[in-house]
Parts: sequence; C-alpha cells; structure tokens
Amino acid sequence: MSFPFGFARPFGFDHAMRSLRWLLSLGFLGLVLAEEPSPSRWPAPARVDTWNGFRRFRFEVDGCEAWVVEPAQPGPGKPWTWCMEFPDAFTERTGVPDLLKLGFHHLHIVVGNTFGSPAAQRHFDAFHACVTNAGLAPKGALIGISRGGLYAYRFAARNPERVTCIYGDAPVCDFKSWPGGKGKGPGSAGDWKKLLGDYGFDDEAEALAFQGNPVDTLEPLAKAGVRLIHVVGDADEPVPVPENTALVEERYRKLGGTIRVLHKVGGGHHPHGLEVPAPVVRFIVECAK
Repeated sequence: MSFPFGFARPFGFDHAMRSLRWLLSLGFLGLVLAEEPSPSRWPAPARVDTWNGFRRFRFEVDGCEAWVVEPAQPGPGKPWTWCMEFPDAFTERTGVPDLLKLGFHHLHIVVGNTFGSPAAQRHFDAFHACVTNAGLAPKGALIGISRGGLYAYRFAARNPERVTCIYGDAPVCDFKSWPGGKGKGPGSAGDWKKLLGDYGFDDEAEALAFQGNPVDTLEPLAKAGVRLIHVVGDADEPVPVPENTALVEERYRKLGGTIRVLHKVGGGHHPHGLEVPAPVVRFIVECAK
C-alpha cells in the first residue's frame, strides 16, 4: 500500500496489515465452511451425483439407500421436502425443483413397495434422525404420491411434531380402496397380497378391520396443526377420490384441520402434479414459515 506525498508507513503497519488479512481470511473461510455442503455431513461413504441440476449425496441409512439433494443456498432453518415414494415421477410438475431453488433440501429413502408398513416406518424414523442430526429442520413437508400417501400419512400420524404439511398427489388414503379394491376401484390383487404380508395380517378380514389407514388417523395431525394439500384428478379410477381424498377432506375439516384440495376436472390418476405447480410451492413455503 502506498502513501501519498512521501509520508512514511506508520510503525508496525506491515505487521498490522498482515494480521488483518489473516483474520479476514479466517472469517471468510468460516463463512464458506458454514455454507458449503460437504459429504462429511452425511454417513460415509457418501457418493455425490446430480439430481435435476442440484448436487445429491447418496448414502446408507438403516440398511436402505438414502439420498439428500442440497440447494445452492439453504433457506433459513434448512427446510426440507421428503418424497416418500416415486421421487422421480413427474418431478417438475410437483414443484420440487422450484422449492430447491428457494432453499429447500429434498429427501428420499428407498423402502420399496411396502405400503407404509411398520417395517418401512422404522426406516423412516432412522432417516429422520439422520437428517436432523446433520442440521436440517426438525420438521418438514412430506410428499405422498399415489401409494406414497400411505407412507406419508402413517409417518405423520406417528410423528406429527416432525411434519409441517403433507402434499398428497392422487394419494392412497385407505388401502381397502387400493390395492384392496373393496370399493369402486379395480384394486390390484398382487399388491393386496403383498400388503397383507408386509403388515403381518393373518388374513384379509384382519386387514379390513384395521384402523390405521390415513382416513382413520387424522386427529393427531389436526391437533398438531399439520396442514394438508391434495392434487387429484376427478376421474381417477385406480384411486377413486370419494374413497380417499374426499374422506380425508370431510373428516379433517370436522376435526378443525386445514386442508386444500386442487381438482383436475376430468383428470385421471396420471399425470401427477400440475402443469404449473405454483399453488403447491406457495403452500409448502408458507407452511415452512
């Protein structure tokens, strides 16, 4: 640094400047380390790839493959969304990339086609502990696509304090409807047989008497103030609206809960999501506040 008009440098100036630069560099480095995502946050060995243009960390939790997609800049409190099943289905239409741009992390753990069974719930508990211990918010938004509705609602009913809201997209809310096929829908005989095994039911009669479906377990969510938003096609044949979302809507309102249902007039089970998912994005952002 030069001084004008021939003035000499003050005594100790060079040392002071070196010290200042060193302190500034430490402060800047601290900021970088605080914001820069690092594989060390996640269980080793974490593998890194990209998902819809964002960095994803893949690792194992409780014997299952799990992953976290990190936003370029985490939002205040490190909010998150968690797609319980079908995380790569109609992604743009669900608004998840928009939420990543707004600072949300996005989560998934692979538990397979297990219908939100007790074993799957234990994996979910372990995964939630993993991500919150790594610094993510203690509660977040669950996304239940199709049969993923069973996964999301059953987790939320057990852990309402871990959930800000549920976004159900053509969600299964009663397994008697799908895969059971005990209503107007066709059901799925193969999935119904597998569900009986996954839940440990002795026979079909025990499954039909079960009171742990989403339509039956809404009270803990209403008491905790968990907000719900559903996107449904009114002509959905596999997961009929009257046997699933309509029942949830009616019962949740009676419990004093908040629910919004977006209807796609004439729409079927597919495609999931919305052509313009802004209403879902706004809803999830507002719940995170």
